[in-house]
Amino acid sequence: MSDALSVIPAAVLRNLADKLYEKRKNAALEVEGIVKQLAAAGDHDRITAVINMLINDFTYSPQANHRKGGLIGLAAATVALTSEASQHLEQIVPPVLNSFSDQDGRVRYYACEALYNIAKVVRGDFIVFFNQIFDALCKLSADSDANVQSAAHLLDRLVKDIVTESDQFSIEEFIPLLRERMNVLNPYVRQFLVGWITVLDSVPDIDMLGFLPDFLDGLFNMLSDSSHEIRQQADSALSEFLQEIKNSPSVDYGRMAEILVQRAASPDEFTRLTAVTWINEFVKLGGDQLVPHYANILGAILPCISDKEERIRVAACETNDELRAINADPADGFDIRAILSIARSELSSEWEATRIEALNWIATLLNRHRAEVLNFLNDIFDTLLGALSDSSDKVVLLVLEVHACIARDEPHFRQLVVFLMHNFRVNLSLLERRGALIIRRLCVLLDAERVYRELSRILEGEADLDFASVMVQALNLILLTSSELSGLRDLLKQSLVNAAGKDLFVSLYSSWCHSPMATISLCLLAQAYQHASCVIQSLVEEDINAKFLVQLDKLIRLLETPVFAYLRLQLLEPGRHIWLLKALYGLIMLLPQQSSAFKILRTRLRTVPLYSFSDEQLKRASSGNPYSQILHHMPSGSHIMEDGDKNQDSSNIHNGINFASRLQQFEHMQHQHRINTKPRLQSHNSSSSNLSQEVQRLSLEEAHRPSPMPEMTHPPRSWRGPGQLQH
Repeated sequence: MSDALSVIPAAVLRNLADKLYEKRKNAALEVEGIVKQLAAAGDHDRITAVINMLINDFTYSPQANHRKGGLIGLAAATVALTSEASQHLEQIVPPVLNSFSDQDGRVRYYACEALYNIAKVVRGDFIVFFNQIFDALCKLSADSDANVQSAAHLLDRLVKDIVTESDQFSIEEFIPLLRERMNVLNPYVRQFLVGWITVLDSVPDIDMLGFLPDFLDGLFNMLSDSSHEIRQQADSALSEFLQEIKNSPSVDYGRMAEILVQRAASPDEFTRLTAVTWINEFVKLGGDQLVPHYANILGAILPCISDKEERIRVAACETNDELRAINADPADGFDIRAILSIARSELSSEWEATRIEALNWIATLLNRHRAEVLNFLNDIFDTLLGALSDSSDKVVLLVLEVHACIARDEPHFRQLVVFLMHNFRVNLSLLERRGALIIRRLCVLLDAERVYRELSRILEGEADLDFASVMVQALNLILLTSSELSGLRDLLKQSLVNAAGKDLFVSLYSSWCHSPMATISLCLLAQAYQHASCVIQSLVEEDINAKFLVQLDKLIRLLETPVFAYLRLQLLEPGRHIWLLKALYGLIMLLPQQSSAFKILRTRLRTVPLYSFSDEQLKRASSGNPYSQILHHMPSGSHIMEDGDKNQDSSNIHNGINFASRLQQFEHMQHQHRINTKPRLQSHNSSSSNLSQEVQRLSLEEAHRPSPMPEMTHPPRSWRGPGQLQH
C-alpha cells in the first residue's frame, strides 16, 4: 500500500473517488500514465501494488463512487500495460466480474465498460476467464437497467469476436455451463444463449454438432416461448443443425432421439411439428443407431398421427410408414416386446387413426416375427379382445384380421373363440352392436365352417342357457342372411345326400337345440322337412311365448328372401314335398291369425298348385284349403321321408343322421330350458288377439332398433311367464 501511495499522488486518489465522472476519468488517465512509467521501468512489484490498492481500497469499497473509480482505474492500468497486461489478469479480472452483481446499476455499467477496455487490450489472453465472463454476461443480459443491458451487449459482441478468432477456446469446458443455462426462462437470456450457439456453430474449428445433445432440449424448449423473435431464432438454429446432421457422417442419433420423443408430446403445436420433422429425418438417416429406440419413437409418433394440425399428421404418418418399412432384427436390438407394449397402450387412444396404426404394427410384427410375438401374446391378448368393442368399424375389422392371423394355429384359434364367447356372455351389448360384424368377418378370415363348428361345440356345453339361446339365435340369423356364409348354406342344403353336409348339420344341431326357431330354420335349410315338422309338433305350451312368436315372424319373412328360393320352388311339387308342406302348415298354425306373418305365409301356401296331387288326394280335398285335408289323411306308416323320398325305411335315419335321436336331443334341451326358466304367474286364457298385438308390438320395437341384430337382445322381464323360455 505504501508503494502505491508513494507512486500515486493523494489528489489523484481523491479524484478517483469523486462523484463527478469527469474527475474520475481524469484521475484514471493519471493512473494510466503512472503505470506506463512503471511498466517501462520494469517495476512490476509497484504495478502489482497499484492494482491491489485499486482493488482493495476502491472496487471493494462500500462507497459506490469508490467502486466506480476502482473499475475505471483497473481498466486504465490494463491499457497502460498493453502486452504485459496478461501477467496481471489474475488480479484485474475477478474484481471486475464481481462488480457485475453490484446492487448499484451505475457500478454494473462501469464494470461492463472496464471489462470491455480490458478485453480490447488482452484479446486472446482473455479466454481463460471465458466461462466466468459468459456466466456474468448471461445474467447482465436480463439486467433491469437498460443502460447496463446496452453495455453488456457491446461487451458481448467483443467477446464473441475474440472467441471466434482464438485457438485457445475450449468447447468441452464451456458446454456444461451452456447446458445448465439452457433451462432459463428469461427471454433476454434466451436470446443471449441462442446468439452464442449460433456464433459458435459458425466457427469451423468448433464442433458444436458433436455437443448438440447437451443443449438440444433447451433449444426445443424455446420454440414455445411467448416471444415470436425467440421462437424464430431457436427455429433458425435448429434448422441449421438439422441441415448439418444431414451432411454429417457421424451423428449421435440415440441421445437426441430420446429428447425428440419427449418434445413430440409437447402441448405446443410448433414444438410438436419441429420434433416430428426431426424424427422423420432421423428415421431416414439413423439406420442401426436408432433400432434400440424404435419403441420410444413409435410411442411418440402414433399419437401425432391424430394431431389436430394437418402438417403434424402428415409428417407423423410419413415417419410411421418409414419406420414400419424397416425390417429390423431382434438380434440388432429391435425390442419386439416394447413395440407391442406401445401398440397395446395406443389401442386405448381416443383417436381412431392412432388405434388403426397401432393394430397395423401388431399385424406387421405378426407377419415378420410371428414366433416372437406369440411368446408375448399374453401381454396384448386381453387388450385385443377389448378392442372388439371399439366404436369404429374400421378398428374392429382390423382387430379381427390380427386375431385371425394369431388364430392360424389351432390352440390360438380355440383360445380366440373361447374368449370371444366369454366377451359376448359378459357383455351382451357387444353381441348386439358388433356380433354380426365380428362373426361374419371371422368366417371370411378363418373359414366359416371351422368357426361355426367351434362356436357350436362351445355352445353345446354352455351352462348359461339364456345366453346360449340368445347366441344361437344370433348365429342362426347370420347363417341365414350373410353373403359371406353362402358356401356354408349350400353345404347344409346337401345334408341329406352329402357326408360333409351331414357332419356339419349334426355339429350345428347340438347347439341349435337351444332355440326352437333356430332348430326349425336349420332343418328347413337342410331340407330335413319331416324332422322340422316333428320339431314343430314337439313344442309344448311353455315354448310358444311372445319371444318365440317374434322369432317365428322373422323366419316367415326370411322364407320370402332369395336364401329360401329353392324351398319355395319345391312347393311347385307338393306331392314330392309333403313334409315341407306339413312343416309350413305347422308354422302357420302357431301364428296368430291377425299377425302379418300369418297373412304372408297363408298367401304363399295358397299359391301351391293342385295339379301335382294324385286323383285320390284331390278327392280327399274339400272346399277351402285342400292341403290340410291331404296332410290330415296321410297314413301314419307312410314311407315318404325327407325330400319326399319314398324309398326311405321307417327307421327315421337318413344319410347317417338319426333323426329320432336328434329329436330326443332337442326335447331334452328344451326341457332343460323350461326347468331353468323362472316361474311366474301367467294367464292361460289370454286371447290370441292380445297375443298377436303383443307380438306385433315386439316386432315393431325390434324393427326400429338401431342394432343390426335385434334378436340378440335379452327379452324384457315382463315377457317371462311360467314355463316361458328366456331367449
